[in-house]
Amino acid sequence: MATKKKIETLTGDALLAKVKELENHSKEEKARACGYYTITKNGVERVNMMKFYNALIEAEGVQLDSNTNAQGRGGRAATYRISVQSNGNLLIGSAYTKKMGLQPGDEFEISLGRKHIHLKQLGADEEA
Repeated sequence: MATKKKIETLTGDALLAKVKELENHSKEEKARACGYYTITKNGVERVNMMKFYNALIEAEGVQLDSNTNAQGRGGRAATYRISVQSNGNLLIGSAYTKKMGLQPGDEFEISLGRKHIHLKQLGADEEA
């Protein structure tokens, strides 16, 4: 059995171009063609799909690790942006409710603008 020479592992734009070139191939074939495999002592080829997927994510410019100024306890910083969920709901995270001092059961009046939604806390005027 002839020994197979391992091909160079592709990253970045070269990886994206190769994956696009192989669009009609299986995931494993794409990963193998991009160099994401190892050959064991017994000569068995193993495709490393996790490394392949991670390289694709990185090549696309998606940041999964929060490397930005790790201060305090970590976690995510409030972005002041939310997305509509698949069920049509808007979810306001705990970072915002804690910052506003909201408690379970607090009520709001919703007013819709042309490109915005205003939430007015009910009872806030009486307390202020």
